[in-house]
Amino acid sequence: MSWTPPRSVAVKALCVCRRGGRILVQDLADPAGRRFFRPFGGAVEFGERAADAVRRELREELDAELADLVLLGVLESLFVYDGHPGHEVVFVFDGALADASLYGRDDLVGREAEGDPVPGVWVEVGALPAGVPLYPEGLAELLREGA
Repeated sequence: MSWTPPRSVAVKALCVCRRGGRILVQDLADPAGRRFFRPFGGAVEFGERAADAVRRELREELDAELADLVLLGVLESLFVYDGHPGHEVVFVFDGALADASLYGRDDLVGREAEGDPVPGVWVEVGALPAGVPLYPEGLAELLREGA
């Protein structure tokens, strides 16, 4: 099933988990095969606080609990995905994985709501592979400001 951005503003909550100078991200590709990185997290449901949403999403996606959650900032993202315009307000949190053993793993695999596997990789924000963006737009700058 292909994802299409909703025709309304979506609210998302993402978590930046750090390992030294690296952060944990999903290694994704759009339908045209263009690769991109995005921290784990997802939609904030009606009646749910953003911090609770990001905890739920990491539980669902990585079977991981979060600790020391701190809001780094909020980004507004206007984008096009598979030819469809999208608009998101994204709460970006800094957090720690409660299970310290996850920091030693380079083979993390998350699961999307549809059950599709999503590789988790540790990347250095200042040294991303050429042509592979980090989303949402503005995240790299937010991380530099809050470093």
